[in-house]
Amino acid sequence: MPSRDSIEVQGTVIDVLKRDAYRVELANGHRCIARASGQARLDSVKFAPSDRVLLEFHPYDLSRARIIG
Repeated sequence: MPSRDSIEVQGTVIDVLKRDAYRVELANGHRCIARASGQARLDSVKFAPSDRVLLEFHPYDLSRARIIG
């Protein structure tokens, strides 16, 4: 469950980086680094380029995000 002050947006994976990190692009062109969180990380889910993902940002750092769906 996301926290009250988090920002949720959808994005598209554009690149797979080292150590389960992904470069994700949002609809407005903003790019960020995202990591899988929760059950996806425990199940070792891998995302491929062009996969649509749901991201959670903290309002103070929009350069990093967590993949929550």
